[in-house]
Parts: sequence; C-alpha cells; structure tokens
Amino acid sequence: MEADITTQAVGLASNTDFSLWKLFLRADFIVKSVILILIACSIYSWAIIVEKIKLFKKIHISTEQFEKNFWKSKSAETFFNTLPEKMEDPMANVFKNSMKTLLKSKRSPNLQEKMSRMLEINIEQEMEKIEKNYTFLATVGSTAPFIGLFGTVWGIMNSFQSIAISRNTSLAIVAPGIAEALFATALGLLAAIPAVVAFNKFNNDSKKYSQKLENFSKRLLSII
Repeated sequence: MEADITTQAVGLASNTDFSLWKLFLRADFIVKSVILILIACSIYSWAIIVEKIKLFKKIHISTEQFEKNFWKSKSAETFFNTLPEKMEDPMANVFKNSMKTLLKSKRSPNLQEKMSRMLEINIEQEMEKIEKNYTFLATVGSTAPFIGLFGTVWGIMNSFQSIAISRNTSLAIVAPGIAEALFATALGLLAAIPAVVAFNKFNNDSKKYSQKLENFSKRLLSII
C-alpha cells in the first residue's frame, strides 16, 4: 500500500509543471505578495542603476568640458556672463550660483567667508541631486534577502501542512511547495545583489565627484 502511495506521489511530482510562471500561480497569497514586491523592487532598482550610469557618464563629459572652458577664459566674471541661464552640469551650477553671490556682495567686508559658505552649500545641493535614490538601493540590498526568506519560510510551512493533511512524508508530495518557497529566496537575492553592487559603485563615484567639486571651489575661491 505504501509503495502504491509513493509511486502515485512520484508520478504526481513528475507531471507537475515547475516553470517559474506555474510556480508563481500555485503559490498562496503571501508568497505571491512577496514575489511581486521583490520583482517591483528589482525593476525599480535597475531603472535607478541605468539612470545613474547615464548621469555619471554625462556629467563626467560636461564637467571636463566646463573646466576646460573655464580655465581658458580671461576672468571668472567674463566667463560667467557667457554662460546660458540653465545648465545641467553640477560644477557649472556651483560656479553660477556662487558667482551670483559674489556679484551681489562685492563690497561686503567678509566676502571670502560668504563665498566659502555659499560654495559648500551649492556643492551639497548638487550632490543631493546626484545621490537621489541611493537610499532605495541600499534598502533593497539589505532587506530583499530577508523578504525572500520570509516567503520561503511561509512556503515551507505550507508544505509541512500538506504533509500533515496527506499523511505522506514523500518529498514528491511537497516538492512543488518547496520549489515555490525557494523561488522567493532566489528573487530576493536577484533583487539584492545588483542593488548592493550598484550602491557601492555609485557611492564611490559620488565621493570622487564631490572631491572634484571641492577642489574646483578651492581654486575658484583662491583666484577670487
């Protein structure tokens, strides 16, 4: 009798579709919710990653060109007057906003202190724009594996309940449920790994660019 039950269980498992779509459809509400959350986090993380790659590539080129044109100019004020009203380069924006302060406060006795403070504020504002959504990448990288693990634990609990209901300890009976549970863990890692790698890279790139802005501001302050 036991042999017949085992044979039936093996036959049932062999006929079960283990494709990712079927695993999702067979999962219960909690596991499905976990899977959908992780997929959404992964998609948004990749959108941020692509956007930041384009951003750093763009500002690297624009900043290099700006610095080249700046140091070729006759004076900071002359160069300022030739700039367009709207610019997307962070270094250009730092320079423009700082020069506006300078021109308004030419006769101020503490001009150097004002300029230094304004440069710091402008750099912080530009870096905030660049570092937007870094927190999301860090959050996904640190929490996605645990969200996936929660889905896995919940799925395995359901598999043990199936064992209790069927009174059959054969692995073939619970294989589909365990596969659904492990799918959640895999998605958690799939969402977390790119987010962590991207966060570390972009954070490092931001520090380098911030240092570049600070170096430029010191040189600008010295010539002013």
